[in-house]
Amino acid sequence: MSSGTLATDLSGRHVLIPGGTGGVGEGVVRAYLAAGADVVVPTRSQERADEFRAVLGDAATDHLHLVEHDYTTFAGAEALAATMEDRLGSVDDVVAPIGGWWAGKRLWEIEESDWLGAFTGLATTHMAVLRATLPRMKGDGAYALVVGASAFTPIPGSGLVSMEQAALLMMQQVLAAELDGDKRVFAFQLGPVRTRFTDDGSDPEWVSAAQVGAVAVAASAATQVPGQAVRMLTRSQADEALVLFGGRR
Repeated sequence: MSSGTLATDLSGRHVLIPGGTGGVGEGVVRAYLAAGADVVVPTRSQERADEFRAVLGDAATDHLHLVEHDYTTFAGAEALAATMEDRLGSVDDVVAPIGGWWAGKRLWEIEESDWLGAFTGLATTHMAVLRATLPRMKGDGAYALVVGASAFTPIPGSGLVSMEQAALLMMQQVLAAELDGDKRVFAFQLGPVRTRFTDDGSDPEWVSAAQVGAVAVAASAATQVPGQAVRMLTRSQADEALVLFGGRR
């Protein structure tokens, strides 16, 4: 784990991480657990929950709450947030590394199923989670959208991903204007990330999942830092983000 989280104590904070079982999500989950927070991670099945618990190993403390739940609809996300609030008492922070990769067709070649899955489905899931959780959060919490560089760099053959990610960047900007400082919403902009799914030969300049987690924890703790877009395309930019939030490299 990055030293950026070592001095951070988030005991008593309740953090929702939809998409937490993924490669980036794992680093975020580990960081919040290490900081003492209670972490809720929804999964599609009990089998997937068991697999992820095994991946975490000793990091899977009693503060980890793996729940089988479909949060991809408005009703599903609302039920998840209400259950979390009822059982733990609050929804304090949200980190949303929700998404996946899609490729293979130019925009004029896509089918309706491509559109519904790679754009509409993912955008709806993000909107559903935001709608269910943000009104429940207090002003000192942090909501972090996790997006890739495809949000501002067009990727031929993966246009739907670029479009959906660009929509998330605008979501953060609109929220900043609408909230006017009342609550903090961030957009973590990532390049390639080293995760358990990447091979050992990945570029050492890639940001690691652990670094993303360290920045997310630091953002939660830095309650005086306003919501904003945070670019972490390289390790050095991730280090700069930690400094921004008062964390340690």
